[in-house]
Amino acid sequence: MGVLEGKVAAITGAGRGIGREMAIMFAHEGAKVVVNDLGGATDGSGTDGIADDVAAEIIAHGGEAIAHREDIATVAGGESLLATACEHFGGLDILVNNAGILRDRTLFNMEEQDWDAVIRVHLKGHYCCSRPFARYIREQGRNHCRIINFSSVSGLFGNFGQSNYGAAKAGIAGFSRVLALELGKYGCTVNTISPAALTRMTIPLRERRGETVSEQDLIDSGPHHIAPVATWLASEAAGHISSQIFHVANGLVGIMQQPAIIASFQHERAWTLEELDEYMPKLLQAKKEHDRETAEAGKPVMIKAGWGSQN
Repeated sequence: MGVLEGKVAAITGAGRGIGREMAIMFAHEGAKVVVNDLGGATDGSGTDGIADDVAAEIIAHGGEAIAHREDIATVAGGESLLATACEHFGGLDILVNNAGILRDRTLFNMEEQDWDAVIRVHLKGHYCCSRPFARYIREQGRNHCRIINFSSVSGLFGNFGQSNYGAAKAGIAGFSRVLALELGKYGCTVNTISPAALTRMTIPLRERRGETVSEQDLIDSGPHHIAPVATWLASEAAGHISSQIFHVANGLVGIMQQPAIIASFQHERAWTLEELDEYMPKLLQAKKEHDRETAEAGKPVMIKAGWGSQN
């Protein structure tokens, strides 16, 4: 029996890349899957039937799945996603907000439609799918559900030429923290994955830098590395974990630091500029020391495959 046996999952952007890998693994582990994807290009334009292809592949291997081709960046699309799960599979237990597009430009050249399109699909898309699911959880008493959201190092660390994408992904991290608080009383966990994988969205970024992507690169850093972590977070084993951000990439899984005050000074009155001249450098020095300690603590501990022990 798989770890998701008897569960119903809806995965957005599941026609290709990370979403497809998650849909297939979820189904392999026993979940009934709603495969959502408009099938557009990486900039969000166009549509095709890739959601149907993934659903057919799951069914051909003995699983249960149905395609959903609605735009999840609309309230109607998010409600339709939930309705599809309920009508075909009797409910919904797991929501994975994965759909996304790219329109990379520096702020100097970014047009309003480039900003709006990326914020719409990523950040609004998370809202449009999560709101009806949250209401369903509360109204139906569907406890112990799972929401898995997708952020990015572009928003958590920053990345040149991606102010729209970075703003959306940072917003998703904040959205997830609040949603975890609001849904905690129903036993619903809300966690965030920050993935790094070679997909049709990221391969062109390498190629524009003059790098080539080999078949071995796809094996070492492909989207199949993300699916096991998402599957585990959707399982009963992760029922005690919520409001966390996990960085996942080519065999690496790590937990990320959340916003926190590193150092502070308290004055009994408003600060003068002269006093800030003295104390601001002390705060910055504390930040540098904290960053060094965090970088050292965050270095991966290598695990030998199949050994279950540290090297």
